[in-house]
Amino acid sequence: MATEAETVSREELLRRAADLVPVLRERASETERLRQIPQATIDDLRSAGLLRVGNPRRFGGYDNADMDLYFELDMEIGRACGSTAWCFSVWSSHDWMIGHWPLEAQEEYYAGGPDVLASSAFAPQGRLEPVEGGFRLNGRWDFSSGSDGATWAMLGVIAPMGPCMVLVPRSDYEIVDTWFVSGLRGTGSKDIEIEDAFVPPHRVAGLMVPGYESPGFELHGRPSYRLPTMSLLPFTLCSPLVGMAQGMLDAFIEKLRGKTGPGRTAESIAVQLRIAESSAEIDSAKRIVKTTPREVLERASKGELPGEIDQAKVRRDYGYVAKLCLQAVNRLFEASGGHALYDSSALQRFHRDIHAGSHQAALYWDSIAEGYGRAALGLPPLGPFR
Repeated sequence: MATEAETVSREELLRRAADLVPVLRERASETERLRQIPQATIDDLRSAGLLRVGNPRRFGGYDNADMDLYFELDMEIGRACGSTAWCFSVWSSHDWMIGHWPLEAQEEYYAGGPDVLASSAFAPQGRLEPVEGGFRLNGRWDFSSGSDGATWAMLGVIAPMGPCMVLVPRSDYEIVDTWFVSGLRGTGSKDIEIEDAFVPPHRVAGLMVPGYESPGFELHGRPSYRLPTMSLLPFTLCSPLVGMAQGMLDAFIEKLRGKTGPGRTAESIAVQLRIAESSAEIDSAKRIVKTTPREVLERASKGELPGEIDQAKVRRDYGYVAKLCLQAVNRLFEASGGHALYDSSALQRFHRDIHAGSHQAALYWDSIAEGYGRAALGLPPLGPFR
């Protein structure tokens, strides 16, 4: 008998995400108050089969899924709750990333079932030192989104062989509650602290390398495992922003629809113009998120790896998505009036959340734009693109 992983369609998974939007929207304030994703939300994502979208097929994933699918799911979930979309994006990308580790690590990671969650901290803030039979790990990492619900952590380290990522089980690290912030409060992006944890060799991987240097494609066959890790991974940062921007637009229109009379009303031409421009920016951002990853994956499926200008274009695209979303939300918030400042207003939450998300270093437009401009002009890159 066919399993669900073999039969469920992309359209069905997107429908399930859309069905969760009202529930997640209602729960958004509680998510902020808790400063982490509620267990009820994790249970809902699990019941809908969404937490395994990033999984390799052999570990409960879907036959027709690759990274482009969960980018679309991120955008749908983000309409309701930015923090939930952010963590869903993080968790899904980690379930994909694990495919780059040796098979022994993958089997260990999924030993408890297909719905495993992992947080991360990519900056190499830890130190890995060789010891008999493996390595000894020490360090403290910040911004580990979704850490409260996770049972594993993927952490950047400095090792004798260069920068690497290590995979660490929950029993080997402490979560330090430092997450008192202005936006994306519900992501629980707390610190991870480790003292003298043993790491076996199979849980160490150089993830910022081309896919052909990892076992991912040979084991799982997905086109994305042929690519340099960072070719598409930053779309996990900008796709939730698109959902937040759409949520902001939805809330803004709902607030004014049907209202007439003096002031900022549905009959205000100034308001109508803002809606038109912001909606155009959001729709443009959606098209980029839907088309650029698919184009890259289609080429990878044919064995075509991206060149320098291709990688610069991908960077340009995901950076511009963040730029478009930020502009769209700012324009709407400027016209939202004083009532939008109340904690009870979704408008202020989307405004704070999208500003928090856009602060990711990987989305910094000035650096991205310079890199593309240099590549377009035939100049050597300022640093390696991985």
